[in-house]
Amino acid sequence: MSTVDPLLEFPLDTQPDPDEFLRAALRWHFSPETGSPFWIERAGTLGFDPLTDIGGFADLGRFPNLANELRDVRAEDLIPRGYGDRPDVVGVYESGGTTGAPKRIVLLKEWLDRLLAWSSGQLDRHGVPQGVNWLVVAPTGPHMVGDVIKRQTAFRGGLAFTVDLDPRWVKKLIADGKTAEAGAYAEHIVDQVAFLLQTQDIGVLMCTPPVLERLARREDLAKLIDEKVKAINWVGTQMDADTRYLYRTEVFPKAHLYSGYGSTMILGNASERPGLTDDDPCIYDPFAPHMVFDVVDPGTRETVAYGERGQVVMHHVSKSLFMPNNLERDYATRVPGPEGVWQIGDSVADIAPVQEFDNETVIEGVY
Repeated sequence: MSTVDPLLEFPLDTQPDPDEFLRAALRWHFSPETGSPFWIERAGTLGFDPLTDIGGFADLGRFPNLANELRDVRAEDLIPRGYGDRPDVVGVYESGGTTGAPKRIVLLKEWLDRLLAWSSGQLDRHGVPQGVNWLVVAPTGPHMVGDVIKRQTAFRGGLAFTVDLDPRWVKKLIADGKTAEAGAYAEHIVDQVAFLLQTQDIGVLMCTPPVLERLARREDLAKLIDEKVKAINWVGTQMDADTRYLYRTEVFPKAHLYSGYGSTMILGNASERPGLTDDDPCIYDPFAPHMVFDVVDPGTRETVAYGERGQVVMHHVSKSLFMPNNLERDYATRVPGPEGVWQIGDSVADIAPVQEFDNETVIEGVY
């Protein structure tokens, strides 16, 4: 293991100088001794020196968006050499493949531990109880979300019951016009969820809006969820404001409904801002300074004004990964960070997918 700048491992209850933190990360990722082969090989092609020409987060836009190269890069080349010959790798995970061949990323245990500690704090702020079981209806390997939430459940003292989703299969069915088969697959998912709800103690339900919609259609299941489940965590595809209000006030009035907005490319997700009213848009605050959001005009790549809509740009900066300037497939409204909370960059609200991305039609399906 190489010597690590303490800035890269700052305690979560402290607030590092963001630009000093970024410069420490750049020294780690672009040093031949500690950086990953991926970045060492590309350093000479950038047209600038990241160690001297990048002063802070405002300069990250100078980096090219290299996320598409993650479709075929060797996974080993993404691991910083500073972790030594036997890095503690949790898994190699892929994006959903919504916009073509999936991108691939490596999840190191050090980052996962950091993410779980932060995420658990966000759950506490929402009033989600610890020591309860979760029913996780989400993609597992090769996708990251299901595995991470299983570990999150254990971190918080509960058991995780899982129902696997295969988003790629559903998207393929929809693209081929096989909507009946896609619907039958979704009902197959709901049947599995129903059995677990009927037979096990479930405190938190995690699923996507399309799955939650099908659960709500079954009156007996909707009633069972409202009686047993303390919190419903919806992720993946988005939920419109009217549906969100209906679930909160009529369908599941006893359960706390909240959501997350994430991406494999940032190795995690932003959390819904606690305390939002039914009249507020769904606002997501990222895990700064590791996750930083910008909202830009898709044509000019200039940041839009607060309250305006644009395309989401995500940066990830941690000891385990540096992935800057990644243009995501989502539109959002640019929102200031929460008052009284330290944050770098923007928060985002009212997420919606673009219709086409990288010349591929965007199909959401069940996730």
